[in-house]
Amino acid sequence: MAVAEPAYVVIAGEYARRIRTGELPAGAQLPSYAEIAEQNGVSDIVVRKAVELLQNQGLVRSVRRRGVFVASRTNLVRISPERQMQDPETTFGNESEQDVRVERDFEQVAAPVETAEILGLEPGREVSRIVTRASEGGRPISISDTYQPVGVEGISTAKVLEETIADRIPSADHAEWLRVNSGELVKSVHQRFIDADGGVVMVSDVSYPRDRYEAFVFRMTLD
Repeated sequence: MAVAEPAYVVIAGEYARRIRTGELPAGAQLPSYAEIAEQNGVSDIVVRKAVELLQNQGLVRSVRRRGVFVASRTNLVRISPERQMQDPETTFGNESEQDVRVERDFEQVAAPVETAEILGLEPGREVSRIVTRASEGGRPISISDTYQPVGVEGISTAKVLEETIADRIPSADHAEWLRVNSGELVKSVHQRFIDADGGVVMVSDVSYPRDRYEAFVFRMTLD
């Protein structure tokens, strides 16, 4: 379930989209904080947070006494708690003005051995599986496999999200969707949603083309 995004995330998303589509090329200067604040009806504090988010994504750089300029790097920033609850339509829609399409397949399957172990189930136990495929302008940009015990829906009971990033050889299904050659690496994100008792209520593996993002940036709110 998606949650409403804070104003600074919306503003950052709009500028990120304009930068990635080339509307704002490398070296272009962004409007001043005051101008952005007036255009969006927000305070300077909100604008500063939006610019900070763009900096963390590697999309802009701040030059003392001159302003904020478009950089050339492209990172994927994952924000807690705003982004980890975001659906793919919102995530990719904030990155591009191209047509973003997301398709999902739902089924109940026998749990693979590794998945059953992570979820604390007996191998072969039936689990719910969702395969989510995303494309941008007809180009595949993401695919994920998500598993949950039958009868468990969503992540309302989860207290911790654990994510592991790696360059990996994808599964056959992921390789086929992303159109990568045999033995070619993809950027992989392995997610575990963990409840208060330490049990895993959802496990997900997400694959992206390696050339889509230069780096992954994580921002978490610490209690």
